[in-house]
Amino acid sequence: MKVLEMRDEDGLRLTFKGTVDSRAELERALESFLQSLETYAGEWMPDVVNGKRQRKYSRPSFWKALEERREGDSTALGLYRTKWPALEMRLWLWLPPRPPELDIRLKVKPLSFFAEAERCRQFVEMVRSWASHYPVTHAAAHSEDDAELAGEPRFGREMQTSIRDGFDKIYEVSWINVFGPKLVETVGRARMLSTPAWRVEELPNGSVLLVTWPTAADFASDEAREAQARAHVHLRPDLNFDTVLRALHGRSATLAPVEPRFQPDVAPVLHRVVEGVASHERQRKIAELNAWRPPEPDEWLPANSALPPDVDDPERARAHYSYLAELLVALLHSKVPSVFDASPESLTDVDFHFWQEEFPRVFEREHIDAHAVPAIGAYLGEVLVRHLGGQWIPRQKLEETQVLVGGRAWLPFVRASRYMRSCQSLLDFSLTQLYRVAERHRS
Repeated sequence: MKVLEMRDEDGLRLTFKGTVDSRAELERALESFLQSLETYAGEWMPDVVNGKRQRKYSRPSFWKALEERREGDSTALGLYRTKWPALEMRLWLWLPPRPPELDIRLKVKPLSFFAEAERCRQFVEMVRSWASHYPVTHAAAHSEDDAELAGEPRFGREMQTSIRDGFDKIYEVSWINVFGPKLVETVGRARMLSTPAWRVEELPNGSVLLVTWPTAADFASDEAREAQARAHVHLRPDLNFDTVLRALHGRSATLAPVEPRFQPDVAPVLHRVVEGVASHERQRKIAELNAWRPPEPDEWLPANSALPPDVDDPERARAHYSYLAELLVALLHSKVPSVFDASPESLTDVDFHFWQEEFPRVFEREHIDAHAVPAIGAYLGEVLVRHLGGQWIPRQKLEETQVLVGGRAWLPFVRASRYMRSCQSLLDFSLTQLYRVAERHRS
C-alpha cells in the first residue's frame, strides 16, 4: 500500500495531548478515541496503520501496531491515507508507571478540503469528544501555515522556556481551541464562556471548547480574522484589538497567493526554488524573486575576438573536458539522475540540486575550486556543444577555454567559478540562464 504523499502545502493541523485513565485497560481506555475517529473522520478516515510495517486500517491492525511498537512505558503508531485528501496522523501513548498520556498530531491536506461547513462541524465534534474523554491542558486545530507564522509552539519564547511553561496563557487563538480547567480558571470561567465566538461550550471535565468560525479554510478572510481578534482580546484584556487585528491581517497578506513573474531565462530554476521553500514562506519568496533580476551573462567574447587554441593536441584537450564533465555525472548521478542526459533540462536540475544542498556553503572552498568548478564548467560546455552545435576552443588555462556558439565564444569555466562563489551566486550565475542566452544568440 502506497500512502498519499503529504505535499508541502497548507493543511489543517491538530495538536492534542490528553490524559488517559490509568485504571482502565488499554483497549477500553482508547475505545472513545477510536469510536470518535471512526464516527466523525468521514472522507479523511485513515485506511493505513503503520507499526513496524504497514497494514490496512482495522481495529485489530491498530492494536497490533501498538503492541509491536511498544517499548517499556510507551508506544506509538502512524495513520495515513492512500487517497485524497492526504493524512498524516501520529499517535504516542505513555503508560504506567509514567502518568498515562495520549499525544496526537494530525495533519489533513489540503486545507481547502475544510471549506465545507459540514466537514468542519464533524471535525469539531471529534475534537469535542476526544477532549471530553481525555482532559487536556490545551489543544488546537488551525491552518498549519498560519500557525507557523504565529510562532507555534514557542510564540517567541526560548525553547527551554516554552518546554517548561507550555501553553500557560492565551498566546494565540486558533480555529478550534480546547482550554483545560487550569487555563479556564486563569482567564476566569465567566469570561471564557462569554467569549464572542461561533461556538463556546463548557465540557463535562471543566474544559472549554471554543471555535472562532464555522469553517477552517477561510481563516484568512476579513470576517474570520475579526472574529479571531475579538476572541483573543476578550481572553487577553491586556491586548489591543487594533494591534492584534493588524498582526492577523499581516499574516493573511504573507500567505496571500502571489503570481510568479520570474525573469524568463531563470524561471525554470526559480519555480523549483519556490517549490523547495516551506509553504508558509512561499508567497513571500515568490514576491522576492519576482522583483529580483540576475545580471546579464558576460562570460563571453565576440567570435572575432576569441582566443585561439594554444594547446599542442586539441583532441586530447577536448577528451579532457569530456572527462571532467563525467566527474560531475559521477558526483551527482544518484541524486540528479538527469545529469546523464547532459541536456538543458539537466542544467536546471543541477542548479536546483546545488541550491537545495547549499553546496558552496557546506563544502570546503579548496575542494570546490579544485574539483567542482572544473567539472561544472566542462559539463556546461558539453551541453553547449551537444545541443547548440558549439565548438570547444581549447586553451592551456581552463578559465580561458571557450565554446564557440554562433557569434559568441562562451567561457564556461569562468561561469562555473562565479557560480560556486556562494549560495546566492547559484542563482545570480545559474547554468540555466547562460544556456538560454547562448541559445538566443547562436545564429
